[in-house]
Amino acid sequence: MVAFLHIVEAMGGGVFTYLVELANGMCEEFDVTIALGIRSETPENYKSYFDERVSLVEVENFTRGLNPVKDLKACIELKKIANKVQPDIIHLHSSKAGAIGRMVFSGRKYTMFFTPHGYSFLMEDISGLKRKIYKVIEKICGRRNCITVACGESEWEQGSKIAKKSTFISNGININKIQNLIDSAEEVKREENHKFTVYTVGRADFQKNPTLFNEIAKRLPHIQFVWIGDGERREKLSSPNIKVTGWLENGQALSNAKSYDVFILASRYEGLPISLLEAMYMKKICVVSNVVGNRDVIRNNHSGYVCNNLEEFVEVIGRLEREGIEQRIVDHAYNAIINHFNSGWLVEKYEELYTEELEKRLESKK
Repeated sequence: MVAFLHIVEAMGGGVFTYLVELANGMCEEFDVTIALGIRSETPENYKSYFDERVSLVEVENFTRGLNPVKDLKACIELKKIANKVQPDIIHLHSSKAGAIGRMVFSGRKYTMFFTPHGYSFLMEDISGLKRKIYKVIEKICGRRNCITVACGESEWEQGSKIAKKSTFISNGININKIQNLIDSAEEVKREENHKFTVYTVGRADFQKNPTLFNEIAKRLPHIQFVWIGDGERREKLSSPNIKVTGWLENGQALSNAKSYDVFILASRYEGLPISLLEAMYMKKICVVSNVVGNRDVIRNNHSGYVCNNLEEFVEVIGRLEREGIEQRIVDHAYNAIINHFNSGWLVEKYEELYTEELEKRLESKK
């Protein structure tokens, strides 16, 4: 049986959901191991999300930022894990794991893949010098014998400039699982005097832009805003018409969202956001920032609305509250999920890619 080793430092949010679907979808035919770092947003019961056939190994020294001592220790841990697993394929996830993995492992010994889930050099919450350093690191690592698999077309456009080999497979969601979670979760009743409600899901950090979310809410004081999640920038959500729920189990978050009207994503940058795909499947009208990832999914005035600044967000949401939701836009978004952004399609495309590259490797050894 072909053995896989997935290595991921950023084990939370959309990356976590993505890996659950990919690993569970492939463990029947392949031997799958995940070496992972624990973050504050990693679910405490994360093991319960995975099929029992998926092996999970915690990497104690994974850290989010640059830390030479811990990074070196993480390299040693990963070598030990790989020696034990003896993988045919190593797949690296997130910029940190991607950099360490491509330095530690040789693409001549293993068939290697790397998925950024949002490049670090696009992060605006770090200094310009750090962004330059991260980009240089990506360019160096991009010369390694490793295929970059972006999770959306815009991310692929960025990666193709710095990686020797690159392609993309768009993220997808497990629509059957989501529907079951919605159906089984406790019903949250919509009150008769229900306020028009705008919501988002995610970590309250620089990337997700709670500052802009707060400014939009302040400009629309008669509308209810809900942030499902938590994070180090929670205090930025100070407008009195904002409710912060804290972290909720996925089923409860989806159940709450059933009674809301508009999904908003004000991010400064994205990979390809799972929360957006879930909202589209739930037939929520989606209003998003004009950044990499969001615009891979939402076509302006077709499957949602793409906004460039505060004024556009306020204008679009205010109009939706006054005039109502356009059914054609909701339908286009829902159909995009059914036809293009579902996990069955995701697993199928990855299996094709993995198999193709393994066959090439075997052929080259003859």
